Amino acid sequence: MHEIIYYDNAATSWPKPPAVAQRMAEFLAHEAANPGRAGHRMAIGAEKMLDNVRQKFTQFIGGTDLHRMILCLNGTDALNIAFKGLLRAGDHVITSTLEHNSVSRPLQALADAGFITLTRIDFSPATGVIDPDDIKRAITPQTRLIALTHASNVVGVIQPITAVGAIARAHTVRFLVDAAQTIGAVPISVADSYIDFLAFPGHKSLLGPTGTGGLYVNTTVPLEALKPFREGGTGGDSSSPTMPRQFPYFLEGGTPNTVGIAGLGAALDYVTSQPAGAVLAHEQAQVQKIIEVLGTLANCTLYGPPSARQRVGTLCFNLAGYTPHEVGSILDENFTIAVRPGLHCAPYAHKTLGTFPDGAIRISPGAFNTAVHLDALIRALQELHN
Repeated sequence: MHEIIYYDNAATSWPKPPAVAQRMAEFLAHEAANPGRAGHRMAIGAEKMLDNVRQKFTQFIGGTDLHRMILCLNGTDALNIAFKGLLRAGDHVITSTLEHNSVSRPLQALADAGFITLTRIDFSPATGVIDPDDIKRAITPQTRLIALTHASNVVGVIQPITAVGAIARAHTVRFLVDAAQTIGAVPISVADSYIDFLAFPGHKSLLGPTGTGGLYVNTTVPLEALKPFREGGTGGDSSSPTMPRQFPYFLEGGTPNTVGIAGLGAALDYVTSQPAGAVLAHEQAQVQKIIEVLGTLANCTLYGPPSARQRVGTLCFNLAGYTPHEVGSILDENFTIAVRPGLHCAPYAHKTLGTFPDGAIRISPGAFNTAVHLDALIRALQELHN
């Protein structure tokens, strides 16, 4: 069997840097005690590892307090902690039609329960961008939160989060950014972009293991503004009948995925060892070449702008005469190329694009896709066209 050519990095990056598996194996073999749950040296060492990873990520995103870096199970977990910790009955939330279900579903559930009201701002199908002025016009006296993806996992376009953040700050509205498609590839500063909550998974462009992620709660948000989404053991103050009122433990009930976090720390070390902007430039170059080839196919419809300049490593398209799932199956079975057909957990985006309910074919290059991979993908797409 031929080695698979992997172009599904928007879902989960693969392969991972060898140092990630090495660090996880090392941690399991020598350090995998329960952090903070005992006074012995292994438990203390595990807690120090967690704080070391917190510090690395806090610095990476321009934060100032490592204790506000909440270690999570994934991006979805981080988002639920933020939404259900911040929002109160009667609040109004503004989000967009670009969002992944990890944003859309928790907010829709709160809206369906009559707990909040919800406004979804549409994007331009041609540019793939949300207009910040549309968000500004949607703000009401009840608006408590604006929740926006940093880049779409469908059209791949990077959104104007700094402009939106400035609007949120000027109106005393909290701003949450879902950095699932950007962190590790696109620079992020919670201070410069006026971000109150930054949610992210560890398994995409950070090149870490699944089951990891983070939520940075900026110092602009007092602990008193939040409530814990998940109560349980914290290993610190066991005498309190409720969660200890200090970061990070207030929002971190239960034993963390220590082995995964150890691997995530190694992944971040790898990411930060690369030249600034190199991974994004590499992915954009591959996307640009694919867009150019798709432009030569008479039966192809590309979604979003005809350029990779404002994109992360993601594009979507359809081929007339094929369903998205047929294309995905042919590429997998005949060419051993992995892509992602369907709705990509973002049904509102596909409704705006006119591709609902079948969706589209998504190709998402990653850090380790080579020129050989790209040539093989291009030949396969050309053969499909013929």
